[in-house]
Amino acid sequence: MAQSAINTKFTTVEQGNITCLFNETLINDFTPDMLSANYWQQNHAITGSAQGRGTTWFVAYTDSNDKQHDWVLRHYYRGGLIGKIINDSYWFDGVNKTRAAQEFSLLRHMQTLQLPAPEPIAYRVIKKGPIYKADLLSSRINNAQDLVAILTERTLSDEVWHEIGATIKRFHHHGIYHHDLNSHNILLNDKEQVFIIDFDRGELRTNPVETSWHRDNMARLQRSFLKERKQLAKFNFTDKNWHTLLNSYFNTKP
Repeated sequence: MAQSAINTKFTTVEQGNITCLFNETLINDFTPDMLSANYWQQNHAITGSAQGRGTTWFVAYTDSNDKQHDWVLRHYYRGGLIGKIINDSYWFDGVNKTRAAQEFSLLRHMQTLQLPAPEPIAYRVIKKGPIYKADLLSSRINNAQDLVAILTERTLSDEVWHEIGATIKRFHHHGIYHHDLNSHNILLNDKEQVFIIDFDRGELRTNPVETSWHRDNMARLQRSFLKERKQLAKFNFTDKNWHTLLNSYFNTKP
């Protein structure tokens, strides 16, 4: 993964009030319209969707060598109370400070570290006066489900809980801060490999002294498990599972 990340070429495209950055190594026919769901609908290339703050689209791209790539298209929406008033607009303070550009940059960095996270494909920023809207294309983790979907169906072995804790430790060891580490943003594929997704508002934090955010991340994750256990009729999560995860997190050497 690191070698491919090193050899990857990223190209900027500017069209009027639109700025895009895309992975030229993967896309040979890029157009900013690829950051719109309408483009994929017109090309009959939508393979699925998921609901969150908005609709996340799963799309299929076929390159010049007839190889299919499975990607995720996400529009940036606001959350919380302000999201009920201002749905998807953000104050513009330069392209590099937009949510899309910052998440894209963090994903690029994680690729060089060989961390199990999505690969960045492209982003689009549309500026309108003092505000902007944005979209992101990233790779899809194939044959994977989030922990909430899995735990409503079955239990996980101690080995898997151990691997979840060890994986989170790897991200933290490299200074990767996840703004919303919860049970929906941790995936397992059909080989029970662990991945972490959705790094919107994530950051690279390299101060070796200030590590309280590690504890905050883990506390947030625990709260999300407890919330799902309380709300769902069936959710296979126990205190023992959490202690197994936590012991792995603290005792695994990255």
